[in-house]
Amino acid sequence: MEIKEAQHLVDSWIKTMGIRYFNELTNTAILMEEVGEVARIMARQYGEQSFKKSDMEVNLADEMADVLFVLICLANQTGIDLTDALLKNLDKKSIRDAERHKNNEKLK
Repeated sequence: MEIKEAQHLVDSWIKTMGIRYFNELTNTAILMEEVGEVARIMARQYGEQSFKKSDMEVNLADEMADVLFVLICLANQTGIDLTDALLKNLDKKSIRDAERHKNNEKLK
């Protein structure tokens, strides 16, 4: 699936199943909550924290999909074409970081 298709799919879902978009501020707060859930899993699965019994049924892929869903909602609400935005962002990084990471002793 391409990003544009994902944006259309989420928009269709919102308009049929979700009734309407939550406002942008609400969706921003939801995005932060979902990112926090990803961070919680990462800290336990890859970091030094341990899982509690209540954490054992977590699904990292599902939590990442929640983050992506809400991010797409915000893009749709604010008129952002995520494909275009990502391509421009990669161009910016390619110019800015053309030599930066190659010359970073910490990455060798």
